[in-house]
Order: sequence, then structure tokens, then C-alpha cells
Amino acid sequence: MNAPVSMGMMPELSDQELRRFGRHLIMPEFGIEGQRALKAGSVLLIGLGGLGSPASLYLAAAGIGRIGLVDADVVEETNLQRQIAHGYKVLGTLKNASAEARMLDLNPDVVIERHDVRLSIDNALDLISQYDVVIDGTDNFPTRYLVNDTCVKLGKPNVFGGVLRFDGQLSVFDARHGPCYRCMFPEAPPVEFAPNCAEAGVLGVMPGVIGALQATEAIKLISGIGSPMIGRMLIYDGLDLSFTTVQLAKDESCPTCSKAPEDIVLKETVMVCAAPVGRTISGEKLQERLAARDDMIIVDVRNPSEWLSGRIAGSRAFSKPDLEQVLQDTGETDLPKDRDLVLVCQSGMRSSAVIKSLAAAGYLPSRLYNLDNGMNAWSGAVETE
Repeated sequence: MNAPVSMGMMPELSDQELRRFGRHLIMPEFGIEGQRALKAGSVLLIGLGGLGSPASLYLAAAGIGRIGLVDADVVEETNLQRQIAHGYKVLGTLKNASAEARMLDLNPDVVIERHDVRLSIDNALDLISQYDVVIDGTDNFPTRYLVNDTCVKLGKPNVFGGVLRFDGQLSVFDARHGPCYRCMFPEAPPVEFAPNCAEAGVLGVMPGVIGALQATEAIKLISGIGSPMIGRMLIYDGLDLSFTTVQLAKDESCPTCSKAPEDIVLKETVMVCAAPVGRTISGEKLQERLAARDDMIIVDVRNPSEWLSGRIAGSRAFSKPDLEQVLQDTGETDLPKDRDLVLVCQSGMRSSAVIKSLAAAGYLPSRLYNLDNGMNAWSGAVETE
């Protein structure tokens, strides 16, 4: 058994709480003292998406006394395949508000503290310092590094989870007793090698599995039961339904946790592309070439679900996975090599990776163009399907 993270005054349980948490109280390993520890404890949940949704519900239902929610996004229809704290009735509302309502319905005694903002270097220290345990439910490297560095500086346990496609990962990073996230991943990979769920997809139940396990680890840390996943990482393969645990070692030269807390300086992590191949074309220049009826081909390498929101008029739809699979199987595509190709994705990251694949297959880099900032920056004509 580990020591509870909160050693403050243990509150008494009301008659209603004694009834509600009866299944907890009858376990000798947990009992009334474990439940009182949960009521005294606090968790900051960063992100109310796929991971944060199940974690938020189970934390509230378990009896955590105070839960902070950090998220500035609103609920969209594409979230509902995996973000079970939300539903059609709350489309367009803040995820924090949606989750808060559901959590209070599960446990009206929980104190919900909403922080309807994005975590940043300007607010991370203030927000994280107010809670015993942090759960990282985000899906991007800059925020993960900011969560990690802030937790190391403040001496807070960071319950990490990650999912992609059919795979999941879970660990507890606590630099006081083991490695931190930067011990495993000192720097962020180039953006084209770091797809998120919107680009690579995720089976909807995967975040549910990992998010529930993150809640489990937070409950263990606060109540002092069991052995938290400090110095270990759980790897889950949803297709094989296999769980593998690997040992993690502390890096004595880690860029964060090898320093004294007062020497840790929080910095924004900037995602960069690897050495570019081909050329970049701006949206304005592309529109000029389209207006001049230039003999070029625009190839939209986003996923089919993204095409539904509109494509550049006249573009060819050829998703990145399909195109790269064709190159792997045959070494060539039906895209001509004697014409300029403009590759398009949502932000310019996936299209940059496709350009590298095409260049490796014999396409001239001088005829390969990447639409700068992709569809995020495109303001020309689009066609919908």
C-alpha cells in the first residue's frame, strides 16, 4: 500500500454517502478510511475528450471531493463516437459544462471547479498547484510536455494516458519516485510522425478503457491503496486484447527532472516538421494558378470523413493511408509524374509526409507542392459531396 497523496483532515461521510459508497466501504482493503481520503482529495482533469470523459464520470462516481476541469472546446458531433460524457442535447456547448452536469447527476456532493481555458505557460502553475493529482487527458505533445514539466516543478503525480487506433498506453509519472514523461520522450517528434486521432482514427471504446484506468490510478494515489504505475507503463492492444507492462527507468540526464524544481523553466513546445521535401504553395498562389487554369493536379489526402465538409473544387480525393498503401504494394500510383501535384490535408502535416513518400517513389520534388497550412488556411472555392 502506498501513502495517500493528501494528508489533510479527513472529512466525515454523510448518511447519504455511506449508502452511496457502500460497495466501497465493505472492502477491507479500502473501507471507510479510503472513502474519507477520496472525499478529502482533489484531481485536476486536463481535457474532457475521449480520455477525460470516462475519467471524469468515474472520479465523480467514486467520491473524489473536488475535481477541476480544464477544457475550452465545445461539443461537436464527431466527438460522440468516443466522448461519452457528452451527447446530442449539448452539441455546441462547452465540454466542461456538459461533463459538469453529468458528474453532478452521479454525485451531487462533488465540488466541480470549471476552468474553461486551454492549459498554457501562463496558467499551468496556478491551476496544477491547487490539486493533489493531475490526469492528462490531452492528445497533443505541447500540452503533454507542459503538464509534465509543471508537475515535476510542483511535485505532483501526473497520470498519463494515450490512445491511437486500437492501442493504448498508461503510466503514472512522478519524478519524486520515478521517471517523468521527458525521461521517455525528451523531445517531441516531427509533426508528420505524430498523428492524432483525427488523422489516424481511434476505436471509440479505446479511450474508455484507458480513461477508466487513469481514474483507477488517481483513486489509488489519493486513497493510498495498491501500487501505482510509477516506473511502469501499461501497453494495451485492443485487437489482441492483451496487456503488457514494461519497466521505465529514470533518465539521470533528463532535461526536466534532473534539475532542481526551482531551476525548471516552463516553455512552449513547438512542433516542427522534419527537413521538408518539395515546395510550399500559399493559398493565394494556388488560387491564382487555378484561375489561370494551370495544368496541375490537387490531391486531397485527408480522410473520407473530412472530405464531407468540403474539398477544393476539382481536387482528387486520395487519402494518405490509401495512397501510402498503394506505394508500398506497387511502388507507383496513377498520379502522373510529368505534372505538378499539390498535396492538401487539414494543416499541412500529413501532406508533407505524403510528399516524402512520393519523392521516394520517383516523383520529382520540384513538381511536388504542399499547400501551406492546408485547409485550415484555405479560403477559396470548395465542393461538397
